[in-house]
Amino acid sequence: MKYLIAGLGNAGDEYVNTRHNIGFDILDALSDDLGGKFEDGRHTFITEVRFKRSLLVLIKPTTFVNLSGKAVRYWQRKLKIPVENILVCSDDISLPFGKVRIKDSGGDGGHNGLASIMQMLETNQFARLRFGIDNNYPKGFQSQYVLSQWDSKEQKELSKAIGEAAEAVKCFAVEGVNSAMNRYN
Repeated sequence: MKYLIAGLGNAGDEYVNTRHNIGFDILDALSDDLGGKFEDGRHTFITEVRFKRSLLVLIKPTTFVNLSGKAVRYWQRKLKIPVENILVCSDDISLPFGKVRIKDSGGDGGHNGLASIMQMLETNQFARLRFGIDNNYPKGFQSQYVLSQWDSKEQKELSKAIGEAAEAVKCFAVEGVNSAMNRYN
């Protein structure tokens, strides 16, 4: 089976280690674990890795988070991957730091990257892994918060939380979205 795993984030050194780039971080951990190496691709950094009987095509869109749908649609069509074999990894301010939630479909939850993907795929029937980044910011400062670096306390716990999210991606690819939801939600 072939899966398209999209990790949302912003390309560029100024966005490294920011909350909004957690999707990139999850895919980096997964790629490192499974021996992948990202290369430049159309609208993305891309690598393919194998896990058990599954081929995972990992993409980190270079179109910025708000235009992620362009990259996801391109690779989904090019590789002929059914929408039910897509998993999008993104940040979520409504979840506590490090909490992972997997859903088989749904709305965008105010996340512009998910909204872009829904618009470009013309469906909301794709799985998503949401990684909690908390909402510890003053009113009106959401953009600054999601683009800010992790604080020192979060840094200490981040590697473990990213590792758990990467394991959830593997579970999705091998056991399916329902099993991943039951195990990680």
